[in-house]
Amino acid sequence: MTTPGTLPDLSATTESTAAAGLAPHRVAGPRRWWDWVLAADPGLGQLQSGWRSLVAMVTSLAVGYWMAEALNIPAMIGMMVAGMMGLMSAFAVAENTWDRLARAILWMPFPYSAVLWVCASLDGRRLAQMTLMVAALALTFLLARFGPFALITGMMLFNGLMVGMLAGIPADLVGKAFAVALVGAAAVLATRLLLCFPMPREDLLRTQRAFVVEARRVADAAVDALDPDADQQRAVRRMTRALRRLNVTTVTIDGRLAQPEVAADPAAAELLHRHLFDAELALRGIGQAAADLTRLPVPGPLREALAVGLVLARDTPLGRAEGLRPAAAHIQERAEAILRDATASPDDVEAAVLARRTGDLLNTLADALGAWLALGQRTCANPADIPFQPTVALENNRLPGSAGPARRVLAAGTETGWRRVVPYIRVPVHAAIAAAIVCPIADAIDPRRFYWGLVGVMITLFGTNTTHERLRKFAHRMIGTAVGAVLGIVLLHLIGRGHVYATLAVIVAGLSFGAWGIQRAYACWVVGLVVALTQLYGMTTPDSGMEHLLGERILDNGIGILVATACAALIFPLSRRTVVKEAERGWVDALAQVIQQVERRWDGPEAPVRLRGAARTVDAALLQVQGIVRPLVRMPLGVRGPSADHRVALLATATGHARTLASAADIDVDLPPRLAERARLVTQTLTASLKELDRFYATGEAEGAWRRVGPLVRELETELAPAAPGPRADRLRTALRAIAALDEALAAYAEQVGLPVAAPGRTAPVTTTPMQRTTRALMAAWGEPQARTRATGTTRLTGTVRCDLHPDGCPAWITVISARGKRLAKAQVHHGGYTVEAVPAGTHTLVVSGERHAPRAELVTVDPAAGTVRHDITRTP
Repeated sequence: MTTPGTLPDLSATTESTAAAGLAPHRVAGPRRWWDWVLAADPGLGQLQSGWRSLVAMVTSLAVGYWMAEALNIPAMIGMMVAGMMGLMSAFAVAENTWDRLARAILWMPFPYSAVLWVCASLDGRRLAQMTLMVAALALTFLLARFGPFALITGMMLFNGLMVGMLAGIPADLVGKAFAVALVGAAAVLATRLLLCFPMPREDLLRTQRAFVVEARRVADAAVDALDPDADQQRAVRRMTRALRRLNVTTVTIDGRLAQPEVAADPAAAELLHRHLFDAELALRGIGQAAADLTRLPVPGPLREALAVGLVLARDTPLGRAEGLRPAAAHIQERAEAILRDATASPDDVEAAVLARRTGDLLNTLADALGAWLALGQRTCANPADIPFQPTVALENNRLPGSAGPARRVLAAGTETGWRRVVPYIRVPVHAAIAAAIVCPIADAIDPRRFYWGLVGVMITLFGTNTTHERLRKFAHRMIGTAVGAVLGIVLLHLIGRGHVYATLAVIVAGLSFGAWGIQRAYACWVVGLVVALTQLYGMTTPDSGMEHLLGERILDNGIGILVATACAALIFPLSRRTVVKEAERGWVDALAQVIQQVERRWDGPEAPVRLRGAARTVDAALLQVQGIVRPLVRMPLGVRGPSADHRVALLATATGHARTLASAADIDVDLPPRLAERARLVTQTLTASLKELDRFYATGEAEGAWRRVGPLVRELETELAPAAPGPRADRLRTALRAIAALDEALAAYAEQVGLPVAAPGRTAPVTTTPMQRTTRALMAAWGEPQARTRATGTTRLTGTVRCDLHPDGCPAWITVISARGKRLAKAQVHHGGYTVEAVPAGTHTLVVSGERHAPRAELVTVDPAAGTVRHDITRTP
């Protein structure tokens, strides 16, 4: 994605296979007709899933039919047994190495056939069979906690029981069924290794190509936005969507780089990460500048220069990135001409400033893209290179959803006593109770197909963590079932009942379509599944009974989903609000890491920091928040509450500033000691505010406040103004502006969530919290004196906390409360000592509390003239 020019001479460098695997020339090739597929499906994960299903199902059904003929068993039994091997291998086995793939697929026949024998042994004992299915479903969710291999075992146990009851396989045929399953699994493994061999490096290259395609779309939308005769607002919306997809693609690339199977040269992987980060940042800046220019009357020559430059950026091959520089120079020349014109209008000056920035960003884009392509032609063996470190973990080759925040919420609330087992048994208990309720209801509706209700329970609890997600899945299931039933019946009438091969083709096509679409929308999978099942039901059910049969299926599935949702909401509940709060807290923690790394980078130029990696973690955290906050039904803005939308918008704005900060702050800062201390004060104040926000999320109480750093930044910028201009000075100023903008967005966010906001040097308003009310009641019962001495000024309060039982020190918290009942400060006891800064003068109450002793309150008088006030505390057992 770029413009005419030549690559730097890299003939003196050494080729590196690892690096070449990251950015080969074909990623940078010209436009291709299939680029739109890559853009819609970065890495082709959805297409590969559909292809795996097609190959696995065709192979397993063919082998099942052939084995049934060879072993003289009913063809339906052979295809059902072998078909389950193909179905589960396509959906539950997505390993990226041949050995793990072989181990998972070849293991499936063993638990599957074992429960076929159990089911045959219980033939006629309906209560025992139903009880066993309920237990198998609960066991499946329990095993899911122990990794993919254990999950496959649980799923094969449940599926074996379901097929055994559905097909009625007698005990004397179980051995032959095992042979069918084993041969079917081996055949599926062979065809998958032959036709669907896992190639994670190729997936990474396709994802990079998707980045190129989305980058071209951003440039194309920017060109349309600058066209005075085009629908500029529509072009801006199109550009915004392209930038969002570009961000998802770059985050996905980071996740793929973290996979062990892609393990290239770690230094080359880090450089790829940096170059794509810088390219995305430049494209975002260009898009923002184009959007701002739509609101201005841009002079004709300047508009022409911008359009030409952006068309070049859109159409030039990536291998000629240097060609962007003449276009950037032309834009900057036109902009400088306007800026030198003393008669230029304010709008023209503003447009010229934006155009000049666009030219600078085109140069940055050329640097990033050229360096990216050069990775395929040189090695990165410099010992000083910082190796790549994973910051984004993909789940089934997709960006993570609500599972991480939900696990953290459960872990935080179940740290002691018997509740430690809750994270392990919570979902199995939901499954067991829901299945026990659903089984009798489904059995009353249709005794032969009561398992449909259990399927509803299973699909509800798999991959969901909140009630919103489960209800959304319920809606997808109902809509998909209705659409699939209509399509399936139409196809059944068109094909007829006597054409076996045509029926099998529709079954395979339906499952393949569902596998392709499941990552896009769960309803797509349901449509494909129901189309396939309708063909199977048509073999044994007359036309007059099909509508009734499919209606029963919808009813049983719906009952299972709703009962499972109710059980999850009532038993060991996990509210969506809590999960959202934990996801936002994860975003705050990720941003705090960025600020801390900025401080380390400026304090020590040799510090091995990864600012862009830390910023990418913020990106991933934002995508997680956006996915969880998505409402069940999107209502008009005047109907739905704006709070969540406002918070997410503020987080998105702050994430953009964090990206800018990560790129601009990655410089060696050589400031005088006084200014270096001021810069350190800025970063430390911002870090402290982020920690206060994290503490507020953890405790639910506003113990402190968000302290603004904007005034500190402006003071530092004023003192830096006389400094000589240069690249480092410009980047430092950009970083400081990003910090100020970040503080502005985060202060608004803090107000949204309920944390007080205060400027530096001012005391924040402290709200009355339950902890304060408890402390005041304790003071009143203790007989706190009403008269206190008052003075002005602050000082430091320090001392020790000792007891006879714990000579090494007692873990505890110190809280200082004024005569008015205001909590002045709080500090933790470390190794038997504590220090409280900036305690105002007067007589206060000092409360020491901890797990090993009852709370203790003592009076302490603070006199600023004494310098540091010492107050030692001795606790009694």
